[in-house]
Amino acid sequence: MAASLVPTLEDLETELGDLEAKRILVRCDFNVPMRGSEIADDLRIRAALPTLSWLLDRGAAVVIGTHFGRPEGKRDDRYSTDLLKARVAELAPGAQLLENLRFNPGEVSNDQDFVDSLIDGAGGQAFDGYVNDAFGVSHRSHASVVGPPRRLPSAAGRLLEKEIEILEGLRSSPQRPFVAVLGGAKVSDKLGVIGALLDVVDQLIIGGGMCFTFLKAMGHSVGDSLCEDDQLQTCQSIIESGASILLPNDITALSPDGDIGAGNGEVRQMGCSLPEGWKGLDIGPGSAAEFSDALHEARTVFWNGPMGMFEDSRFAAGTRSVAQALADSRAFSVVGGGDSAAAVAEVGLAPYMDHISTGGGASLEFLELGDLPGIQALRK
Repeated sequence: MAASLVPTLEDLETELGDLEAKRILVRCDFNVPMRGSEIADDLRIRAALPTLSWLLDRGAAVVIGTHFGRPEGKRDDRYSTDLLKARVAELAPGAQLLENLRFNPGEVSNDQDFVDSLIDGAGGQAFDGYVNDAFGVSHRSHASVVGPPRRLPSAAGRLLEKEIEILEGLRSSPQRPFVAVLGGAKVSDKLGVIGALLDVVDQLIIGGGMCFTFLKAMGHSVGDSLCEDDQLQTCQSIIESGASILLPNDITALSPDGDIGAGNGEVRQMGCSLPEGWKGLDIGPGSAAEFSDALHEARTVFWNGPMGMFEDSRFAAGTRSVAQALADSRAFSVVGGGDSAAAVAEVGLAPYMDHISTGGGASLEFLELGDLPGIQALRK
């Protein structure tokens, strides 16, 4: 599925004839991190500017719909888009921002009545067209993502178009060697993408909490580390498949009396086998060096998921090492959103990455399946 098969903003302009005074609903993903009542990082808002500016420059009346936080289908002032309006007005003057779409339970349930009310103007004048620029939620069949294209002339925004182009390139024509780095907590969350990546990558690096299920499947003791025993057989089959998989050879662990984030307990560098009660919370320095060497040899890298519990500075070294190796590498680097994007931003290396995806789950699902519900909806 090529990006060219998705209708573009130019296609929308052709279909509508002229965008002057046309009301365009733009689905964005402004689910930005907050620090109190202040926006901590406005990357997701800035990422939508190419689309918003293009529409505004052509005289369109731009109305933005977004989700923000987890309001559970009811109004919650902690997640009101009022908190975002000043920044949106500063970056995209003239655009209107609707209230949080997820205040209505019909958004997540894809309720047709909610779709109809949204298309009919959300209390105002009906819309003439629709643009999806919310890659981060395009893997979800939510009302504002898949509903409007059924009734309105629709197109992909610049951000969505770019995400499709880059991720499709990873699937079909990466420069080699192509190395994927997967971290995070659970193997079960990433089995689908592991299978898909093994068909295309030259090497798969596995760190984070998910590595312990693989290590236990190899016969190592993992102490009290996160481990999914119901996935041991699956991990063993992946290891025995002959695929090139790089796992940690040492672990940074916390003693049984320690607590994550509390600064207590003993932190010790260990091999792949941990004593009872100890928790593996980061890859060790030897693994970090080995992973970095592999990344320096790569020409394409996809990274999703931290190497450890990086929120606790005692277990952030592995994630920092991978981020630095990517920054130093000549590979085309794609960071798959979520915690990886947050980690890269935290260590100040975001400018050195070729592409930071705005969707963690969406990028993984696209790599696995090659399509997403929100993209399918545009190709009506």
